[in-house]
Amino acid sequence: MFLSRNTNTLDAKGRVSVPADFRAVVGADLASGVSDFDGIVVWPSFDGAYLEGGGMALLRDYQALLENMDPYDDARIAFERAIFAESRRLSFDANGRVSLPKELAEYAELNGQVTFIGLGRRFEIWNPTKYEAQSANARRMARENRHRLRLASRVNAPRDGGAS
Repeated sequence: MFLSRNTNTLDAKGRVSVPADFRAVVGADLASGVSDFDGIVVWPSFDGAYLEGGGMALLRDYQALLENMDPYDDARIAFERAIFAESRRLSFDANGRVSLPKELAEYAELNGQVTFIGLGRRFEIWNPTKYEAQSANARRMARENRHRLRLASRVNAPRDGGAS
């Protein structure tokens, strides 16, 4: 699971160190045979000027979701183009770094610093200043919607504790 927030330096050659715990997530997929690729996959977010990413297991999950849609559905085709066609496989070097393609760094306005945001099954890569502005809004929205978090076992449980 991708967790935490880490800011690392993006060097002049476009290399950035991927947080060790992020590397461990995709490494576990590789070790278990879920993936045959030692690296991360990233693509431009269609929600804003940042990158989204994960391991190959995440992309397989996305593919399975899309398989449930009609093959000629315009929304399915849009998702395939926005995610799969724009994705880049970024292999780890010996030091745990990846090289971000220039067009992805420009899209996310990455310049000198990169902030990795763990989101469970996936992660985001942000310009640190832009993420800070977004972070306060995300906390506010989470606070306003905390009532929507419910354990599955409690959703259908009787309110009186099961007594009839």
